[in-house]
Amino acid sequence: MKLYLRGHRLSIGLFLLFAGIFALSFALYRLPLAAVLYPTLLCLFFGAIVLTVSGLHARKKHRLLQRTGELPAAMITALPPCETRTEADYQRIVTALCAECAALEQKSADNLADMVDYYTVWVHQIKTPIAAMRLMLQSESEATRRRLTNELLRIEQYVDMVLAYLRLDAESTDYVFHSCTLDAVLCDAIRKFAGEFIDRKLQLDYTPIEKSVITDEKWLSFVLEQLLSNALKYTQKGGVRIYMGAPDTLCIADSGIGIDSADLPRVFEKGYTGCNGRKDKRASGLGLYLCRRILEKLGHTIAITSTVGEGTTVRIGLQQDALEVE
Repeated sequence: MKLYLRGHRLSIGLFLLFAGIFALSFALYRLPLAAVLYPTLLCLFFGAIVLTVSGLHARKKHRLLQRTGELPAAMITALPPCETRTEADYQRIVTALCAECAALEQKSADNLADMVDYYTVWVHQIKTPIAAMRLMLQSESEATRRRLTNELLRIEQYVDMVLAYLRLDAESTDYVFHSCTLDAVLCDAIRKFAGEFIDRKLQLDYTPIEKSVITDEKWLSFVLEQLLSNALKYTQKGGVRIYMGAPDTLCIADSGIGIDSADLPRVFEKGYTGCNGRKDKRASGLGLYLCRRILEKLGHTIAITSTVGEGTTVRIGLQQDALEVE
């Protein structure tokens, strides 16, 4: 109401001025006080009524505009009717800006879709020579084959990471939720790193969990592979332990170098590598970021505790309080 009164202060001032002139003119002609006071009060009374009705109308229109303003630009299809030429000018400007924003959003979505399509084809194409190299390695010695297979696995991980990063915010991400056995997903991930466990003489402490979870098996498998890869990357001796902690919480613990307490609050940030990442020039700072984003979309949670020199434990909450819907 204050803004409304401020916006109409000129009209209100003119009304009061004219009422004052009217009252002054009557007074100068020495008319009875009642003849001066009654018309003045009537003018003020009807003026107040007009001002109140106009203010209520303006307030209703303001609330409608507020609700409209909360909508995304692409969904603003209609504005309240114009009552003045100035409002019509503002509406033309707003309509033009909304149309421009919608066009830019569509162009951005089209560009992202084209990029995802390109890299999807690229990933499938690059996996063909990787598969061919795996076949060629069959003729090598056991030690050489395991070592080169581990390197090929890392190449595949980096390729999958690129595709996951691009698909994460795409409008048509292929999530398929169903009940799957957690042991089957874990065993597939462990099997890929079996050679590295053997070559580096690291122990694996894993007992079948015998639990099912409603999730997307492909995306959960990607997360588990990333976490196992990190555990192996920063573990020089000892090993990795996989177990169920609190109810519906999968834990992956390693005896590696650990994470500095100053880095822990930021390990899930995009591009953040921390002290360990700066020492390892290959770190991209995307692995844990992707894990957190993917698990959020699956309705799961992730948390990390770590002690420098003792190891790191990653906890995945498999309960599904709410799925992220876009």
